[in-house]
Amino acid sequence: MRLKPFSKWFVFLMPLFLCSGANSSSPAEPSLLLQLPAINATQVVFVFAGDLWTVPREGGEARRLTTGLGKEANPRFSPDGEQIAFSAEYDGNIDVFVIPASGGIPHRLTYHPSPDEVLGWTPDGKQILFRSDRIHPNGIPRLYTIRVEGGFPTEIPLPTADEGSFSPDGSKLAYVPIMPWQPGWKRYRGGQTRPIWIVDLAT
Repeated sequence: MRLKPFSKWFVFLMPLFLCSGANSSSPAEPSLLLQLPAINATQVVFVFAGDLWTVPREGGEARRLTTGLGKEANPRFSPDGEQIAFSAEYDGNIDVFVIPASGGIPHRLTYHPSPDEVLGWTPDGKQILFRSDRIHPNGIPRLYTIRVEGGFPTEIPLPTADEGSFSPDGSKLAYVPIMPWQPGWKRYRGGQTRPIWIVDLAT
C-alpha cells in the first residue's frame, strides 16, 4: 500500500510525540537504586552508592550515616532500634560493624580474613548474628554471634547455614541450610526455593 506524503510524516513523527509526552509526565528527579532496606519504629536504613542512609518511615530527606570510606551492606536495626549492625569492606575485607542509629563512628567487631556478613540480632539486643566460612576449607558458611562490645564470636552448632533468624524468645532459630547455587540470575523460569529449618537451641 502506498502512503500519501502526509501519512508518511505522521507515521514517522508519531513515536516522537508519544516519547515526548511520556517524558513530560515523568518525575523531575530520576529514581535512585536503593538497596537492602531495614526498618525500626521510626526509621528506614538502606544502602545507596555503597554507603548507609536513613530516612523517616513517613518519607522525607535521607541522611547519610557513613562517609564513603568503604562499601557497606546488610544493615540491621537492633531490637530497640538504637543501633545498626552492618557489614563493611574498609580494608579489603568484609567484617561486622555497629553504629548508633543516630550516626557516629562505626565500631568494628570482627577481624577474621574471611568475609563476615551480618544477618540480624539476638532478641535481647546484646549480640549480632552473622555468617562466615572462616573455619570451612570449602567455603561453606556457618552462623555465629558476637557481643556488641566485641570479643570472640560464638559458633552456633549447625553443620551449615546460609541465613538465620531467632525466635522472639531466643530459644529457636529458623535457618536456611543450603546456599543458593546462583545468587544473581536473569530470565530463569525455574526456581531456587530452599528449605527453612527450625532448630531448638536448648536441645
